[in-house]
Amino acid sequence: MDQSTRQRYELWLTSPAIDQVTRRELEAIEGDEKEIEDRFFQELTFGTGGLRGILGAGTNRMNVYMVRKAAQGLADYILQHGEAAARRGVVIAHDCRRMSREFCLEAACVLAANHITAYIFDDLRPTPQLSFAVRNKGAIAGIVVTASHNPPEYNGFKVYWEDGAQVSTAIADAITTAIQAIDGFEAVKVMPEVEARQSGRLKELDASMDEAYLEAVLSQSLRQDAVQQVADTFKVVYTPLHGTGAKLVPEALKRAGFRRVLVEPSQAVPDPDFSTVKSPNPEEKAAFELAIRLAEKEGADLIIGTDPDGDRVGALVKDREGNYVVLTGNQTGALLVDYIIRTRRERDMLPANSLVVKTIVTSEMGAVIAKAQGASMENTLTGFKYIGDRIKHYETTGEKQFLFGYEESYGYLSGTYARDKDAVVAALLIAEMAAVYALEGLSLYEGLLRLYDTYGYYMEDLVSITLKGKEGMEKIDAIMSRFRQNPPVSLGGTSVTEVEDYENMAGFPAANVIKMILGEAGWVALRPSGTEPKLKIYAGVCTGSLEASRQQLETWMAAMNQLVE
Repeated sequence: MDQSTRQRYELWLTSPAIDQVTRRELEAIEGDEKEIEDRFFQELTFGTGGLRGILGAGTNRMNVYMVRKAAQGLADYILQHGEAAARRGVVIAHDCRRMSREFCLEAACVLAANHITAYIFDDLRPTPQLSFAVRNKGAIAGIVVTASHNPPEYNGFKVYWEDGAQVSTAIADAITTAIQAIDGFEAVKVMPEVEARQSGRLKELDASMDEAYLEAVLSQSLRQDAVQQVADTFKVVYTPLHGTGAKLVPEALKRAGFRRVLVEPSQAVPDPDFSTVKSPNPEEKAAFELAIRLAEKEGADLIIGTDPDGDRVGALVKDREGNYVVLTGNQTGALLVDYIIRTRRERDMLPANSLVVKTIVTSEMGAVIAKAQGASMENTLTGFKYIGDRIKHYETTGEKQFLFGYEESYGYLSGTYARDKDAVVAALLIAEMAAVYALEGLSLYEGLLRLYDTYGYYMEDLVSITLKGKEGMEKIDAIMSRFRQNPPVSLGGTSVTEVEDYENMAGFPAANVIKMILGEAGWVALRPSGTEPKLKIYAGVCTGSLEASRQQLETWMAAMNQLVE
């Protein structure tokens, strides 16, 4: 353990600013050099996604002290923009995780102490509603306390700017600088909650914000006539996986005309332990076990699940044998691209300059569909804030009109009322799309097969390698450096025709991503996760059949695993 790590530990252990419960937690690890190093070798990095980490005492953990410091850094940055910016205030939302409400109030009390009004919700709300509320209130910034689908021991602190999108790299860097300038616990200002409320600097948002948000979501509906035609027979099972979606997804579906929406009861209860699932991740079929049981019992046509903070959504549909299968984020995205553009074109609602945006590790199928249907497609780096940036850019220039944005990790946004992925609107559009297919006598699965027959058999894969702690970070850095300096010339017998290094890729901000183009219709990408201790390997291909695509992906992934190891 180096001296600076030991010094940080000793400072926390002896500081009068530290509460007794935290001090006892730190005393319990005295002598455990590895544990002390893991908790104090660094401060949680405030990146473009804010803070995220394991709950606990220490600078490399999520706790009230790190949240207060981040809130003070944000306050200092806002105050650099003058009194007018401070008067606009900051909206704060939170999910159901451990300490989420406490962190929300701590951040609000720091802002209040800095003469910045904090607007909070009375209870948990979806992340996209925070994005909407920032814009609706004309606030200077927003905060969401969440760790999305991470395990129960995690929490996080995400910061949004006035446009409703997560802060840009430049703003994140400026906030980081402000945080790093804070010298000691005493430099953080905190106002007692009672005083903050009495002063009018801590205000609760009322039900009108829910109504305004739901109105914006429902404005994206395209075929409520189809919903009405199947409303008495079409069944949807929905699970919020113990999270924030329970607040508004069923209501949005009901208002859109769906009459037979069944909410999985045990998972409709907020639960910071996510006790009914191994992981509250709608990408994984295991998370839908209880929803599938309910769907099988009720003969449901569609299963929808949202992650704990309500910004990502997964769907399960019946295959030709009647079994429920999980649609990948890429598959759902391709279906939605086709549905939205085709429906708008058929109803004379498609602008001539329509734009769809996806990320560089998302399937090319959506791009091919968009082009064929009369819309343009652009790529961004991974992270929905980059999609939000394209919305902002084209709102300014008027050159293109944003319709839809999505990423392979189950995030979708239709419209511009928010600037983050929105599981509420995505759940609505997925259900509506399924209702339209049902009128044709097709399931969404059969609709997907029809798209494959038309556009090609696209298939993608993702492998995540978990490498925890300081050693894990060093291994990930070493792997990325090795691929960057000496990329393979072939992979599984397929030539690498081009290497795209996004640390210096023209037209993109610098990012630690390497993408290798394979042959005419394939690619593999390496990217460290920005929110978890993982190295992610993505791959995509298009061949003449699903089986050929599957075999090609298996070959490439096996070769990548050997190279990484």
